[in-house]
Amino acid sequence: MKVTYNWLKDFLKIKIPPRVLAEKLTMAGLEVVSLEETGGDFVFEIEITSNRPDWLSVLGVAREVCAITGSKLKTVNPKETKIKKKEARSVKISVRDKKDCPFYSARVICQVKVGPSPLWLKERLELLGCRSVNNIVDITNYVLFELGHPLHAFDLDLLSGGEIVVRRAKPGEEIVTLDNQPRILGDDILIIADRDKPQAIAGVMGGKGAEVTDNTRNILLESAVFDPVLVRRARQKLGLQSDSAYRFERGVNLEAAKIASLAAQELICRLGSGKPGGYKSSGMPESSGALVNLESAYVNRILGADIPAPKIKKILSGLGLNPIARAKKGFAIKVPVFRQDIKLPVDVVEEIARIYGYDKILQTLPAIKPNAAICGKRDVVSHIKNALIGLGLHEVITYSLVDRELLLKSGIKSDTRPVEIINPLSREQEVLRPTLLPSLVRCLAYNLDHKQEFVNIFEIADVFSRGENSVREELSLGIALCGTHSFLTRQGLIKDEVTLLHLKGVLEGLFNKLGIRDYDFRNQGESGIHIVINQQEAGIMLALDKKALDAFGIKNKQVILTEVDLGRIFSFISLGKKFSAIPRYPEITRDISFIVKDDISVKDLLAEIKSKGLPLLRKAEVVDYYQGKQIPEGYKGLTLSCVYRADDRTLTEGELNPVHNSICSLLEERFGVKLR
Repeated sequence: MKVTYNWLKDFLKIKIPPRVLAEKLTMAGLEVVSLEETGGDFVFEIEITSNRPDWLSVLGVAREVCAITGSKLKTVNPKETKIKKKEARSVKISVRDKKDCPFYSARVICQVKVGPSPLWLKERLELLGCRSVNNIVDITNYVLFELGHPLHAFDLDLLSGGEIVVRRAKPGEEIVTLDNQPRILGDDILIIADRDKPQAIAGVMGGKGAEVTDNTRNILLESAVFDPVLVRRARQKLGLQSDSAYRFERGVNLEAAKIASLAAQELICRLGSGKPGGYKSSGMPESSGALVNLESAYVNRILGADIPAPKIKKILSGLGLNPIARAKKGFAIKVPVFRQDIKLPVDVVEEIARIYGYDKILQTLPAIKPNAAICGKRDVVSHIKNALIGLGLHEVITYSLVDRELLLKSGIKSDTRPVEIINPLSREQEVLRPTLLPSLVRCLAYNLDHKQEFVNIFEIADVFSRGENSVREELSLGIALCGTHSFLTRQGLIKDEVTLLHLKGVLEGLFNKLGIRDYDFRNQGESGIHIVINQQEAGIMLALDKKALDAFGIKNKQVILTEVDLGRIFSFISLGKKFSAIPRYPEITRDISFIVKDDISVKDLLAEIKSKGLPLLRKAEVVDYYQGKQIPEGYKGLTLSCVYRADDRTLTEGELNPVHNSICSLLEERFGVKLR
């Protein structure tokens, strides 16, 4: 969009230099991308955003300058001319679809003299990059640039039957446009036609058939409102571009259509010696703009500023929003029709901020009050996912609908019969999954096929089962591990193949992060290891059998799986954290190495040790496990690390030795261990 400095001065008194004005416009949101001095004037080239079609005119930019500088804007208010009935020339208007053309007006101007435009008009148009044609066409372009509404002039005597028909083109219908190019039209293009043929492509370009030439004596001046979507489609389909289409695509309004028509008539009568010959329109008036209530306190709260109410009113008045003061320092704003972008109070606040100046609004950090509380089910699930990712697992998402074959070849039994789909879209979507594990195994097998040595995945999703009269959905956690995990130590590269113990460690880490303390893992033989929380069964751990491994094409690897019913553990989760002070006194560590029978539960052994060592024993854990040549068959070698500490003093050997010796005696007498 281009405007000139002198043209802006027709609408208001500007006291600041062009370059200062360009900077102020840019800071207010109208980015001036170039400023060129030429012909004794300055040409501003402004980047216009798509939501501000009111800026696509000299008047629109002048309105912004008025708000920025505090100047008074000169209004454009042309008057309708009274016409005697005997001098009026009738014209018929027919609009086939009001959605395509909500408003159409035709103004007849008779006895015009078509010729060259005066020098001032030529210069103004040429500064904006518009070629001068003749005085009538130049006037329509002049009004377009000045007021922002497109117009078109037809040679009235060349319109068949003196009739205007606004309709869709017929398939295959043809028109030669003003650029002398034939165009094939279709029923998706809106046209302006006379009784016989198309005379213009609505909102885009006129045709040669009724072009204004030196021989024209009577003209029909069109001013209308067309559907922006239709104009854009026609322009794109025909490969045309015009200043009119650019504005119609972004939206024009009825008020501008009427004013532009009157302003053009005045100029044609003055510069072309024309005489008004009648006016006719079709279409309902536009609805008025929105009514917005605004309070000064709201403005200042949003902007973090302290703008006085009189200043706010002055800014809004300068923008043409005409605020009406109300009680409690508020305003009622009846939004004018040319401001289609303003619908809410916050839209008005944005306008105030632009004109007031963003540089005047203090930079402050937002007041952020973090709330780390995890309370809802969704928050807990997110916390579980983060915990598992922190333990090195990767989340996957599988389909809720699976095929029966997948369930069968996994060999994983479910307590309930699958929920079948009556009309499945494909064989792969026959049933709702009763368990997550088959889908996880398939995902795991896919990754192994793509040369992944170690796969550790999890999914949290709903599983489905049959209820008495409905389908039950239960939130479940599934984990699948397979492969060899490699890592470097001081001794070199170690390859560790995953087992049930690895999966048990993952679950223990998860339960500790969730604050679940009373959990147990109970070996139930062929049915796997059952996970028990607060004496309630909550899940299962198992290793996939060879038949299932072969069915999935997994060779020479062990697949470890677990599924936990999250609905059963939610009530036992405790995410509250309590700070424990750092111990003030040192701890003492003593190790115990021994041989014990394989059938002795290490869990029971540790429980007895911890009970016996109270209150000085703070921690006891297995730090080494061995089975081999030096260990008799049916036995295992263990090393326990026992940590002792007192809260109020440093322990002495005399205090520590009796407690440690009693623990060793307990192991020999109660569990039959052989100390090493």
